[in-house]
Amino acid sequence: MERTNGMLQVILTRYISSQDNAGDFSWSSLLEIYGELTGEEMKSMETSSPRALHYMIFDQNNSASVYNNIMFSRENARGIQDHINKEVWQCLNDYYHLIRDDNMRKEITKADPVSTIGQLIKNGLLFTGTIDNTMTRDEGFTFVNIGKFLERTVHSLDITRIKMIEISSRPEDAGTAMKLRYLLYSLFGFEVYLKIFKGNFTTKNALELILYNPDFPHSVLYSLERLYKYFSRLRAESLAENYEHMEFLIGKTMNNIKYSNMNESDFNTLDSFLFQTRQELIEISAAFSKYYFGNT
Repeated sequence: MERTNGMLQVILTRYISSQDNAGDFSWSSLLEIYGELTGEEMKSMETSSPRALHYMIFDQNNSASVYNNIMFSRENARGIQDHINKEVWQCLNDYYHLIRDDNMRKEITKADPVSTIGQLIKNGLLFTGTIDNTMTRDEGFTFVNIGKFLERTVHSLDITRIKMIEISSRPEDAGTAMKLRYLLYSLFGFEVYLKIFKGNFTTKNALELILYNPDFPHSVLYSLERLYKYFSRLRAESLAENYEHMEFLIGKTMNNIKYSNMNESDFNTLDSFLFQTRQELIEISAAFSKYYFGNT
């Protein structure tokens, strides 16, 4: 569900940006991370907003689609109903029926994508709020938040990487400030940025917020610190060696971010750093699956 929230905000921001750059616009970067298309299939779809929106949001054959995210979430919830309450289940079930509504598909692909995607985003935020306000702070709540902050960190890294690649291809482009605005909108950070940096849009400032700000809910450092906080609650129920290994992996990644000092003009090093951090998070996720869910 965290992935769904992030996806929809990115898709919405990308669609809005397409209205500003109709002559020089492509969905290819999002189709690559939110889809399973061949190069030829992607090329045929990358400039068609209705087709791209349908594929990323509704296509049941696309395992990364919003539809499948919500369906898989509902199936997961069905299997762990002893660990969630009826309010969380009902909220997720309502969201599932909403995404299956044919009118929703027609609105997004043929009428008003902005307000309709906005409606989906509100349902995602309602789900998050329902968890925060109704679930007891037990092991189930702990694992929900571990998953949420793992996913959020990966998402922030992926979207930042995409936008930094776009900026690096044309570093002197007058549109850099606009690209940074769309990056910040994608991560729910535009208003926060304005308050901190007074509207001075620079790559350095954007990276400072997205990577290092300890109070911005979608920053990499904030998400990693919350991940560590919820993980630490598992100490008493964990095998000592498993806990120590997980603690090392999370602590290493968190410190790599905390003590890094990225040069915004060195795009190659920045890209390598973002990609390596993402790989470390995948390793952390795999370790959770192995040590706490018995998946190998």
